[in-house]
Amino acid sequence: MKINITKADKLHLEGCKSALLNSKLGQGYFPSEEKTIAALTEGITKEEMFVAVDDKGECLGFIWFIASGAFHSFPYLHIIAVREEFRGLGIGKKLLSFFEEKVFPHTSKVFLVVADFNPDAKRLYESLGYQQVGVLPNLYKEGVTEYLMMKEKVA
Repeated sequence: MKINITKADKLHLEGCKSALLNSKLGQGYFPSEEKTIAALTEGITKEEMFVAVDDKGECLGFIWFIASGAFHSFPYLHIIAVREEFRGLGIGKKLLSFFEEKVFPHTSKVFLVVADFNPDAKRLYESLGYQQVGVLPNLYKEGVTEYLMMKEKVA
């Protein structure tokens, strides 16, 4: 399957919603379809979201990052999600690679947080060179610990 990554627009909203609502992240932090749509619409409107699409233009997954979102200085990966039926095909890794290729020419570090209820995601990030640099208990939700992850540009 040929996969292209392009800037997200409102046509991708349904696919992005499906990816997020059916993910551990979505189940943990997006309690309703309305909140999910509102959040995704914000990312699309701010032009901070990119989607992986097939040759028909169908959204397979997305990544939302904020250029100076970490400490008002470094790129911050806000959300990444792949639709359930397309997981395990390397789409998430392709989206992460896109993110890094887009930002590393302009920065030395990137950041993200990953919740303790999502150990598979944390292992994926670690396998791709992200290191845990902090622990943030109760950051977004009482009882949930977020791990602050950082990756440095390879010289």
